[in-house]
Amino acid sequence: MEQSLGYLREILAAHTEDDVVGKKIYQRIRNRDYKDEHQFVMELSQEESTYLNQILKEAIDYSRQEQDYERMQQLNDVYEQLFV
Repeated sequence: MEQSLGYLREILAAHTEDDVVGKKIYQRIRNRDYKDEHQFVMELSQEESTYLNQILKEAIDYSRQEQDYERMQQLNDVYEQLFV
């Protein structure tokens, strides 16, 4: 699995309990083998993109606060693809 999607899957795991959109995206990442984040983002619906926009901002900010710059960069790579 592409590393940035691995980080995203880890974040989404916390959003699967009561969140239908988070669970749907999590299952997609878990069940598919995407070659890169661009391929993954191209399959998202508008609702899913909007959802990821919000949770990725929070996760990137958290990674920055924790000084986990590798994770921050990997998540930012996915975030940037949402707007390409």
